[in-house]
Amino acid sequence: MCSLVQPTKTKLFMKDNHFNYSPAVILLPFLFVLTLWISFWMDVRFHLDLVELGIYPRTFSGLRGIVLSPFIHGSLEHLYNNSIPLLILIASLEFFYKELTIKVLVYGVLLSGLLTWIIGRESYHIGASGLVYVLVSFIFFKGLLTKYYRLVALSLVVIMVYGSLVWYIFPNVKEGISWEGHLAGLLTGFVFALTFKTPEYKKMIRYDWEQPDYNPQEDKFMQRFDEHGNFVNLPPPVPESESENVFSPDVNYYYSNSNVNYQITENKKNESETEF
Repeated sequence: MCSLVQPTKTKLFMKDNHFNYSPAVILLPFLFVLTLWISFWMDVRFHLDLVELGIYPRTFSGLRGIVLSPFIHGSLEHLYNNSIPLLILIASLEFFYKELTIKVLVYGVLLSGLLTWIIGRESYHIGASGLVYVLVSFIFFKGLLTKYYRLVALSLVVIMVYGSLVWYIFPNVKEGISWEGHLAGLLTGFVFALTFKTPEYKKMIRYDWEQPDYNPQEDKFMQRFDEHGNFVNLPPPVPESESENVFSPDVNYYYSNSNVNYQITENKKNESETEF
């Protein structure tokens, strides 16, 4: 979860065959979380006081926290609580939405951080839980929007495991957390689910009645049924007039009074001969 740290008196600034496993499913979340732990170790080991690099809303210096705040954590418990969800969610994102992974992670950090900078309280907002909310929100809503059964199942699993996170988007639920960062992440993930397209999961059209412009009145089979669903015989076809069969208005006919004589000649070739 994102944490709030009050500034000191001297500082006033804050997509079956769609799913193909690859090493990135494991490596990407591992390397991302490893970066968080290295940053935390350096902060503790060298007393860097990285908290002041977090998001401080509506200040120019606080803008740097949009990029840096996900890599800053206030305690070991804070870091651990974000590490496990990030490992699971980034791996799920890479496996199920491989084409969108980088876009969701990079734009998710930037947009959720910017929203936190706009709506946040005057405190330092740090931690990667804003990104956790981006991932939970995106995976949940995107699975429902695609209507692909495996992604819908993933959405249900995510909401069952992380559904309780929704309570932390409201103020005064728990002291010291950045509910603004959580809310910003949730909204960002929802916007991404609406805007990022996944054509690889678009339902294949196999039948005429699945076409978007399908008209049942033009369907020969549907014409066999009346408005009450009763089977009816089609009216007999109207026979074309003899003149229409013989003469076509689109064809020009030419007539001649000249006689045509045919001469029939007997084939005197010896059929027993063999040609080479």
